[in-house]
Amino acid sequence: MISLPSTPQLRWPTTDVRTSYLTGEQADCLLRTTDTDWLGAASDDFDGFVEVRRGIRTRWGVPSTVYWYTAGEHYLGTLVIRHELTPELHETGGHIGYHVVAPWRRQGHATRMLAAGLSHCRELGLDRALLTCTPDNEPSRRVILANGGVADGHAGGEDRFWITIGSGDERN
Repeated sequence: MISLPSTPQLRWPTTDVRTSYLTGEQADCLLRTTDTDWLGAASDDFDGFVEVRRGIRTRWGVPSTVYWYTAGEHYLGTLVIRHELTPELHETGGHIGYHVVAPWRRQGHATRMLAAGLSHCRELGLDRALLTCTPDNEPSRRVILANGGVADGHAGGEDRFWITIGSGDERN
């Protein structure tokens, strides 16, 4: 396990993690055998790449926010919150998507990242969030369940889970 210089946190995409972002995402693409061509453009103009990911933008036809999970100069993963659901996102995709890059997996980061993302959902006024994952994605299923996910069947090749988002006052 690699020691981190600070506690990881969700934050706007930032140029502070350029090297670890590009390295982590390239490693992930290679592990999944997916295309890495997009990384060339990201590498050529990382400032511009980051800028189009900051703030509320329309993605998948709905307002969405992208957060990066970072600790110091280390990029650990990405979490996306879709503020609304289209009929397609209601079937597959849901409100939240996330991933942790290879060297940081199996250390509890995804569970903590999703918990932090749920706080942002609360700030957006969402009472509950839909998350989906493929039936064979046991790590993601464990993350969702650890954050209070309740199974809601299967649609579009994915298992569906709803998480009720509390008021933030549950400790009282």
